[in-house]
Amino acid sequence: MEAFEKELENPENNRKECDVLILGGGPAGLTAAIYTARAKLDTIIVDEGIVGGQVASTYQVANYPGTDGVIKGIDLVNNMKKQAVDFGARIDDMQALVKVELSGDIKKISTGKTDYFARSVIIATGAAPRKLNVDGEDKFTGKGVHYCATCDGAFYYDANVIVVGGGDAAVEEAVFLTRFAKKVTVVHRRDSFRATKSAQDELFKNPSIEVLFNTEVKAINGTDFVTGVTLFDNKHNKTYEMPIDGVFIYIGTQPRSQLFRGQIETDEHGYIITDENMQTSIKGVFAAGDVRKKEVRQITTAVGDGTVAAVMAGRYLASLGL
Repeated sequence: MEAFEKELENPENNRKECDVLILGGGPAGLTAAIYTARAKLDTIIVDEGIVGGQVASTYQVANYPGTDGVIKGIDLVNNMKKQAVDFGARIDDMQALVKVELSGDIKKISTGKTDYFARSVIIATGAAPRKLNVDGEDKFTGKGVHYCATCDGAFYYDANVIVVGGGDAAVEEAVFLTRFAKKVTVVHRRDSFRATKSAQDELFKNPSIEVLFNTEVKAINGTDFVTGVTLFDNKHNKTYEMPIDGVFIYIGTQPRSQLFRGQIETDEHGYIITDENMQTSIKGVFAAGDVRKKEVRQITTAVGDGTVAAVMAGRYLASLGL
């Protein structure tokens, strides 16, 4: 590949050039890498953490086609990772993005260690857990406040924990936590769950789970670690305290798009706007997975997005004569 005519942000940084730079190594990014690398396009995946995304911390995936309904999240993404690498994709994980310049024919992305120069970019940075934004949440994060039951549930053997939320993630992880906790209380601000009926059936038949509808967490309390929560019964306008050992929060996600805002068109929540071909408002820049604006966010839809983004990135590069 001919040298890119660009100034380095930091002369001490490593310099890497590629045809397709994929930001994010979850199912969308890994799928895109499988397609672009297989098409003999020089492909690099850059991820701020360990490749795998949210799926890597999911204990079990029950609705991914072809897996007999039982596969661990980490096994699923490891299979995807191996396939991408086998086709020739390079993976740079533990690389925090600090600056992006997406205009022009050559896109520049900088981390604390490396400056990347790419002819096309696929943004697949995913979404992060949404916070409750109540007193004590930040103070006790990792000290009783968690966003991943698969990661941290085992710390709560024979303990009392609460799960906050009403969607599939909250309901499914509540059931998972009963493997360890003595009692799991699900707290939901509405009078019914949004989760699928099958997930709710599993929850309601579990004797270790109690459900508090029409209830909100107003504060998380403790000294060095969580010892309780302040709850508000919004049906009876009543505030009360509940002793508890841990809090697991599942109230949705927010897109990891802060670094791109101002350069790429997003909606009011920060989700990147694309067309049906995953094309963003900048030519040669595509978005896939949970970071983009769409109605359904599942592993299968992320994989589909990654496929489309990869194919369209290839066509874009072909239009440049590459």
